[in-house]
Amino acid sequence: MRKLLITTLLILTAWSLPAAKPNILIILVDDLGYGDLSSYGATDLKSPAIDSLMAAGMRFDSFYANCPVCSPTRAALLSGTYPDLVGVPGVIRTMNHNNWGWLSPKAVLLPKPLKTAGYHTTIVGKWHLGLESPNRPNERGFDFFKGFLCDMIDDYYKHRRHGINYFRENEKEIDPPGHATDLFTEWAIDYLDDRKGKKEPFFLYLSYNAPHTPIQPPADWLAKVKAREKTITDPRAKLVALIEHMDDGIGKVVAALKANGQYENTLIMFSSDNGGQLNVGAQCGNHRGGKQDMYEGGLKVPACAVWPGRIQPGSRSQLRALSMDLYPTACAAAGAKVPAYVEGISILPTFLGQPQTLKRDMIFVRREGGRLYNGQDYHAVRRGDWKLVHNHPNEPLQLYNLATDPLEKNNLAATEPQKYNELKNTLRKHFQRAGQVPWQKPSE
Repeated sequence: MRKLLITTLLILTAWSLPAAKPNILIILVDDLGYGDLSSYGATDLKSPAIDSLMAAGMRFDSFYANCPVCSPTRAALLSGTYPDLVGVPGVIRTMNHNNWGWLSPKAVLLPKPLKTAGYHTTIVGKWHLGLESPNRPNERGFDFFKGFLCDMIDDYYKHRRHGINYFRENEKEIDPPGHATDLFTEWAIDYLDDRKGKKEPFFLYLSYNAPHTPIQPPADWLAKVKAREKTITDPRAKLVALIEHMDDGIGKVVAALKANGQYENTLIMFSSDNGGQLNVGAQCGNHRGGKQDMYEGGLKVPACAVWPGRIQPGSRSQLRALSMDLYPTACAAAGAKVPAYVEGISILPTFLGQPQTLKRDMIFVRREGGRLYNGQDYHAVRRGDWKLVHNHPNEPLQLYNLATDPLEKNNLAATEPQKYNELKNTLRKHFQRAGQVPWQKPSE
């Protein structure tokens, strides 16, 4: 009896002890369509590493990027709120005449609360939230940065954008040889190796630029795809090879976590910044549209979370979550304080198998330039199964019921005026809030 009592007390004591803070790894990939993983239905593509992550934890079937293009989603993920509320309604670019965002200095990026909670913070890969002070990674909370600052690179091997090198290690310009995907994989592994055995937990934001254009896979990966897929087109083969090459890199990063003894206490979250680019061969599942579109194909993305011993392997969720929800989720797992302005909602309860309902509107905004958009913005809002879509500044708003019309074919704007006006009013109120936040750098 005494032995049983002691055993019971030991068990209760163990349960009452605070668990070690988990390492946090967020893997964000670039322009990966909902249908461009074998686990999400691709039949001409093999993605064993990402599929293994899906199987090792919780897969999300209704996860949404905050925007159908890069910068705003990245701003939402790292700030925890709608991107236009932190000054990033559109793509931050290298040329002022085509730049549509400036990250607000009031935004408290995710590495800051995690640092306060005792974390070492690092970004490897694509930043895309500013080229100049005060909007470089080290100034916004990251202890270490190795990657590139700009919106994209014009060549995966030459690493230039408009002839300028934006690759940096912290503030130092670097010019490493190799395919960008391989470099980011190697640098992430280097970081994990460096953190091996350290008591301080880490936050690693691994931000691949693949499979963003240019669609430039290594030659051996392209040859392998063409040899396997006899009827595949050349454009599709290149994209598939670029994705498979990236998938292999993600597998190496996870293998490094395991080899270093870090995997068991690491929360891994994976997603894409927007849907796939259709004109280079991307597949966005059984959805309308792709990158740049406010239709489901531009916004709905693959996502999963893995946390050994905490998230049930092989689980799936239909919860409609957003990129910005990963911020408070990471903070909840880390025991970090969430800034009051954050509108993302922690989905940690869902990760842990607890019932959770997110009763909110989901709002999507993008501002863009060029002759097609002329500096104007366009939008969508979803409330339950209803979705109001403004897919182009010069087009009328469209209303869909996604429960009965998942392909967004039957515009109900004329037949459901009450719902149409409700959602239109919701957007107007959001515009008024966002209008208070400058999205251009103030004149000096």
